[in-house]
Amino acid sequence: MTQVTSAHGNADGSGLPQVPSIPLADDRALAAAGDQSIGTLVKDATTHLSTLVRAEVELAKSEVTGEIKKGVKGSIFFIVALVVLLYSSFFLFFALAEMLADFGLYRSIAFGAVFVFMLVVAVLFALLGYRKLRAIRAPERTISTVKDTAAALTHRGEHKS
Repeated sequence: MTQVTSAHGNADGSGLPQVPSIPLADDRALAAAGDQSIGTLVKDATTHLSTLVRAEVELAKSEVTGEIKKGVKGSIFFIVALVVLLYSSFFLFFALAEMLADFGLYRSIAFGAVFVFMLVVAVLFALLGYRKLRAIRAPERTISTVKDTAAALTHRGEHKS
């Protein structure tokens, strides 16, 4: 069997692994096509179908793994935003306490400014997390190849007019 690559590793250094594939044409098979029995043809078809399914699963696995990594990175930004927001709430309450304690604006304005700064940082991390999560896409290559395979298998038995 020949080798095709998927999205992980390749012998030529491109980072894509070797995945078994179905050969498009085999000279030995063409030469001996008249000599093959139905059992041999069924065995070959079963082998090719198994190889095709394994290649599709490998492709889906590699695409989904990449999308999960993007999701984890985006989630980290949301976690940082929530932590910053939690700690900044302390400054809000501290500023309110200072304001109520002495009605002097100097110290409370300073604590309020710190709170506003913390809110800006939280919003910044939330926006970064949103951008990372928005970049997550469906495994389009897998969907396309599955559709192509299904179309090829459904039209294989039909004769052209």
